[in-house]
Amino acid sequence: MAGSSGGPGAAGRPGLSRVEGYLEFAAGRADQLFRSACLLTSGDTHLAEDLVQETLGRMYALWGRVSRIDNPAGYAQTVLVRTFLTHRRRRSATERPLGELPERAAADGDDPALRVALLDALSRLSPKDRAVVVLRYWEDRSIEETADAMNVSSAAVRTRSVRALAKLRDQLGGSLAEFVTH
Repeated sequence: MAGSSGGPGAAGRPGLSRVEGYLEFAAGRADQLFRSACLLTSGDTHLAEDLVQETLGRMYALWGRVSRIDNPAGYAQTVLVRTFLTHRRRRSATERPLGELPERAAADGDDPALRVALLDALSRLSPKDRAVVVLRYWEDRSIEETADAMNVSSAAVRTRSVRALAKLRDQLGGSLAEFVTH
C-alpha cells in the first residue's frame, strides 16, 4: 500500500494514502508558504492567503507525480513565486492592495516599526525585484535556485539583486539606523 501512495510524505511513512500524504505535506508547509507570500505581497495577507491556496491546489493536482521531485518543499516555494509573478502580470484581479497595513499584534522580540518600514520598502519594489529579495535573502536560496524559481537566467538574478538592494537602501536611507539600536 505504501508503494501506491505516490506522495513524498507517504513514501517515508508506510500506510499513508496519497491524500493523507498530501495533507501531511500541506499542513507542514502552509505556514512557511504564507510567510513567504506575505513578503512577496508586501504584507497583503488576503492576497498571500490566496497565493498559498492556489499553490497548495496546484501541488495537490500533481501530488501523484511528486515522487519524481527531489525537494517537494522547494518545488512548492517555486510554485508560490511563479503564481505570484503570474498574478502580478494579470493585474485584472478586482482586489487592490490597501494603502495601510492591517493592525496586528507583534510577537515577542518583534519591532513593529521596523517590520512596517521593511514591508513598505518591499512594496515599492517591482514584483520581480521583490521576488528576488524574498528568495535570495528571506528563503536563503542560491542564485541558481532563484533563477530556476523565477524562470530567468542567473545573470538576471544577480543584476536584479544588486538593483533591488540599492533601491531598498535608497528607500530606507538613514531610517534603518534608527530602528537598529541594539
